[in-house]
Amino acid sequence: MRVVIVTGASSGIGRATAVRLGRAGCTVVLAARRADELRTAAEQIGTAVAVPTDVRDPAAIEALIARALEVGGRIDGLVNNAGVGGDSSILAADDVVTQMIDVNLLAPIRLMRAVVPIMREQGGGSIVNIGSVAGEIGLGGTYSATKFALRGMTDSVRRELIGTGIGVTLIEPGFIDTGFNNRKNLPGPEIVAAAVERALRRPRRRMVVPVKYRAAMAVANGLPFLTDRLYAGRAARRPRA
Repeated sequence: MRVVIVTGASSGIGRATAVRLGRAGCTVVLAARRADELRTAAEQIGTAVAVPTDVRDPAAIEALIARALEVGGRIDGLVNNAGVGGDSSILAADDVVTQMIDVNLLAPIRLMRAVVPIMREQGGGSIVNIGSVAGEIGLGGTYSATKFALRGMTDSVRRELIGTGIGVTLIEPGFIDTGFNNRKNLPGPEIVAAAVERALRRPRRRMVVPVKYRAAMAVANGLPFLTDRLYAGRAARRPRA
């Protein structure tokens, strides 16, 4: 029995990931704040345990890890998916900024810090962090800052754990239809869920989904002046989700 923790599992990418992993035979430990939605997801999956969790709270993270260990005595995977967006401007209110940092960056760090000793002792495991193309192309104020930081943290942790049997993968979605986006004709969260399943089975450094965003990332890295001109004034006009 493979036990995998998925945060932000009550909806969107997290829920789609949990459903896919459940169908693949994993026992999924679902973590999110919305208890009712979490229980509904657990009932849908069958092989799942709902653990209402506010990932901003270190004590709640400790309780989540303890409950996951009760399920099968080990933790085979961690999917750090929980995330929040908000006002993209540098002028965003302090509470918006603080929440994004707490959920998008501090929570994954605390969760990795909690599971790595367990995975070391059991001889292996897989960690998947859900970043964003906004972590490669600065467009979302503090949101982008948290995703840039998560990218750096993921690279660092991966290098730290080489040789331990613990794989660490960063998945960077572009615009995905999670119910919070106004754009039309977007791919659904299942495309990210499929990438997560592959990464848990065979860890790799980084995955961009859909792959078409690699071109924009290449331009941003190779021709930053062009990216400045293309996105001048646009970054602060839309919130990230």
